[in-house]
Amino acid sequence: MTDNPIRTERRGAVFEVTLDRPKANAIDLATSRIMGEVFTRFRDDPDLRVAILTATGDKFFCPGWDLKAAAGGDAVDGDYGKGGFGGLQELRGLNKPVIAAVNGIACGGGLELALSADIILAADHATFALPEIRSGTVADAASIKLPKRIPYHIAMEMLLTGRWFDADEAARWGLVNRVLPAADLMATARSMADDLASGPPLVFAAIKEVVREAEDMKFQDAMNRITRSQFETVERLYRSEDQKEGARAFAEKRDPVWTGR
Repeated sequence: MTDNPIRTERRGAVFEVTLDRPKANAIDLATSRIMGEVFTRFRDDPDLRVAILTATGDKFFCPGWDLKAAAGGDAVDGDYGKGGFGGLQELRGLNKPVIAAVNGIACGGGLELALSADIILAADHATFALPEIRSGTVADAASIKLPKRIPYHIAMEMLLTGRWFDADEAARWGLVNRVLPAADLMATARSMADDLASGPPLVFAAIKEVVREAEDMKFQDAMNRITRSQFETVERLYRSEDQKEGARAFAEKRDPVWTGR
């Protein structure tokens, strides 16, 4: 097992986060706390605009909770650190795009971690499941998120039976954006991240806040919050130099230069 279970790399404005805990990339309490610090650093660094989350190897993306660590004393209700399990799914104010590049098995908490990303790319050999039912426990985050992401009856089948889905079926139900040959997974994720990193960061922040906050709101209530200037990121965008730059670039028929200000 590696001394540091999380590897990070900066590529310009792109931040790559790689889970590296052989053999299966399972997450224990200590790893979750490190991931929370890593994603907090990404959130708070103005020079970083997009993150890619992936894992080492070609068999496992992440199986979720480390049962061996639990048997050794890690409490399932222990201190996961900032952002909750995996450092991502409960991290407040994360208004930057995150891409999950799923390179293998994503089950249990590992699937919940992937669901915390904005875009999910999957290798063609990746598989997905929520097997908690078979161990007498509940996939709590997935029970909240999944029925809102894919058709209700398909989500309930995953939750109630623990059945495994291959990558093609996951794509068919909209669980992942795209299925790719394994050899192309990271290149595609990086190309997409580069495209996003060249985009308007203040617009992305506004999109993420509105989508997140409006998820459980009625349409008109959400629109009223926008018109009453109650979304901080939207108001920042409307007062920004980037919005003026976008209008100028359109009028001048050139590509805009986004500064995030």
